[in-house]
Amino acid sequence: MSSPPPTQAEIVIIGGGIIGCSTAYHLALAGAKDVVLLERAQLTSGSTFHAAGLVGQLRSSRNITQLLKYSVDLYDSLEEVTGQSTGWKRNGGLRLACTPERLVELQRAATTGRSFGLDIEILSAAEAKELWPIMDASDLVGAAFLPNDGQAGPSDITQALARGARQHGVRIIENCDVTGIDVANGRITGVRTAEGHILCEKVVNCAGQWARAVGEMAGVSVPVVSVQHQYAITEPLDGVTDDLPTLRDPDRLIYFKEEVGGLVMGGYEPNPLPWGESGIPKDFNGRLLPADWPHFEQLIEQAVRRVPAMESVGIRKLINGPESFTPDGNFILGEAPEVDSFYVGAGFNAFGIAAAGGAGRALAEWVMAGEPTVDLWPVDIRRFGSVHRDIDWVRSRTLEMYGKHYTVAWPHEEHASGRPRLRSPLYERLRDAGACFGSKLGWERPNWFARQGESPHDEYSFGRQNWFEAVAEEHRACRSGVVLFDQSSFAKFLVEGEDAEDALQWMCANDIGKPPGHTTYTQLLNDRGGIECDLTVSRFDEHRFYVVTGTGFRTRDFHWMSRQIPTSAAAELRDVTDDTAVLTMMGPKSRLVLEQLTDADVSNAALPFASVAELTMAGVSVRALRVTYVGELGWELHVARSDALGLYDALMTAGHEHGITNAGYRAIESLRLEKGYRAWGSDIGPDRTPLEAGLSWAVKLNTDIDFNGRAAVEAQRISGPPARLACFTVDDPEVVLLGRETIFRDGQRVGWLSSGGWGHSVETNIGYGYVHDEDGVDAAHVMAGTYELEVASRRVPGVVHLRPLFDPDMSRVKG
Repeated sequence: MSSPPPTQAEIVIIGGGIIGCSTAYHLALAGAKDVVLLERAQLTSGSTFHAAGLVGQLRSSRNITQLLKYSVDLYDSLEEVTGQSTGWKRNGGLRLACTPERLVELQRAATTGRSFGLDIEILSAAEAKELWPIMDASDLVGAAFLPNDGQAGPSDITQALARGARQHGVRIIENCDVTGIDVANGRITGVRTAEGHILCEKVVNCAGQWARAVGEMAGVSVPVVSVQHQYAITEPLDGVTDDLPTLRDPDRLIYFKEEVGGLVMGGYEPNPLPWGESGIPKDFNGRLLPADWPHFEQLIEQAVRRVPAMESVGIRKLINGPESFTPDGNFILGEAPEVDSFYVGAGFNAFGIAAAGGAGRALAEWVMAGEPTVDLWPVDIRRFGSVHRDIDWVRSRTLEMYGKHYTVAWPHEEHASGRPRLRSPLYERLRDAGACFGSKLGWERPNWFARQGESPHDEYSFGRQNWFEAVAEEHRACRSGVVLFDQSSFAKFLVEGEDAEDALQWMCANDIGKPPGHTTYTQLLNDRGGIECDLTVSRFDEHRFYVVTGTGFRTRDFHWMSRQIPTSAAAELRDVTDDTAVLTMMGPKSRLVLEQLTDADVSNAALPFASVAELTMAGVSVRALRVTYVGELGWELHVARSDALGLYDALMTAGHEHGITNAGYRAIESLRLEKGYRAWGSDIGPDRTPLEAGLSWAVKLNTDIDFNGRAAVEAQRISGPPARLACFTVDDPEVVLLGRETIFRDGQRVGWLSSGGWGHSVETNIGYGYVHDEDGVDAAHVMAGTYELEVASRRVPGVVHLRPLFDPDMSRVKG
């Protein structure tokens, strides 16, 4: 042990790999004064020391791309700042395309990169060959080049970060094994080690492959598993220069980087091998697994085809080092929802070196502020749910995702492992009706329904996929008749108690203090005025409120709401998701169906828009919420799970004469785009305010009721928002909008699409995105511009709109 641990500290970091050391370094830079890092063996001895060290920047999220971009900027100066060699060089990164589909993926990625401020070029095969002359380029159809990507020495970077942390007062203690974590009243109080007990206020779990076991010590789920990852190091090769870019060849599942005149070559095989299923051995420090040449041979064969000279060069070493991976391919950051002040930075899916600088800074900011300072939803630990506590499910899905690491990332792609898991009471009935299911947080949800003679399976492409016409029929049925959506997976909470209204008024931007029988659409804001949650609140009685939010936000929204309720308040938040099914009936004929199943008055006068009522329908009790996310008359029918199937059958029978049909989530997406309804996680989120999103009508600024984020929204109302959400249409049916396409206003890049799709009523491409201008953006500014969208590296003309494309006066919804 380098030194005995202290008896107390403010922050204890567990794990001395590159993520732990980066977090320590950035905590020190942020002014944290009492930080201790504990490493069970030596720094880098987990998986950092055997990382390949490629550093790429492009991801599908702007903020995650910016994290990786910050890593590159940090590594540029880290050696000078700390005096420690890093092995970093910015030699660029080349990504190859061997098929037309892969080239489209690269072209779309290039557009995404440029949207996010990255320098990225699309190259011909000949131009790629010039950058990487030792390869056989005969099968290439193109390539992408990121000149600011690079490579690093993982252990060197880590030691530099550790030195910088020490220089700023962080205590790093090696050979100090953590044996337990103390929690009292749902909050961290201390860390137990083999050398003694440390009282502390916060714990940061950066334990890599051990992160799941460390989480279990505190009652926290960290869904990571270990997978074997191999790469070869060759003898020197003619033509390999020090400035040779890194190379990724996804169609051959392999990657390369220069190493002392030779090559490092690894890849992501489709049949990965898990490791540590029964736990990681106690003494597995600074060790590798035995080389598995038979398993690696499939990648060697591909490498020789790309670099023929490898057939005759010697292999100095085959490295087999297990690394931690996650079930969705994204790393994990943030405060655990189960325990206050327990933070996690783990599961980096073999790109920990690329992410470490930015992830360490983001995690440090989160620890210091108690919440993320930017939108980090793609990597937020709260994206997980109950299914992720099942390690067998996690391992199955993680191995599938590892095997897809280099496959084409198709639009709307679903994954097959661990399914079906969570099912609504209607699952079998809808399956028999031709449902093609997708999965969200473990729930099976109908995406679309196959027509007669069709197979309910997705066929992926970058064009119009095989379900396009089936979804068009569902869309039109909703606009002209009546459809049923199974939305039983909605997250549902109850807020009860004498202080329930006060608690909700503080956390909700809209006024929820309406009489019983009313439903309110509202956002929940952070201190910056950013949108943390987007949901509905229905008032059942004076002290009881019912909250409905999206399936994927169940953990996140519950955690956010629970933290907003004062401990002294007489208000209880309960998750009742699993108690209730939701049958959403929408369309102009929905009232005709409803009238046949209840004796209650369901006229517009009795049940106006934004009302909630308890009805008896087909002999069962139903909570009917008159809301819409598709722009049509309709109701969410919330019913006990045991009664859901009977209600479904009754609705289908009563609706037969009106042409009732099933519809899925892809129709919902098309319908909501036409109406301009926002989607949290794409169109709105913690970095966007209601004023920027065009949702000021849902904010109670015209009252004297205080709410979280009010000061920030009022300040922005005075100064003017720096961005405004707008709708864009592209008439060319050959164009496919997916989101992240670049927005050009008068020839200048001003933003990117947050979402995109096709409107089957208006028969055009629809996208939504923010128009940015640091001097302020109002409606006149938006409408004054001439717009183009860059789609797959090609610019196409676009038309801007600020009103919904369909039913702009809401007459169909409120009638």
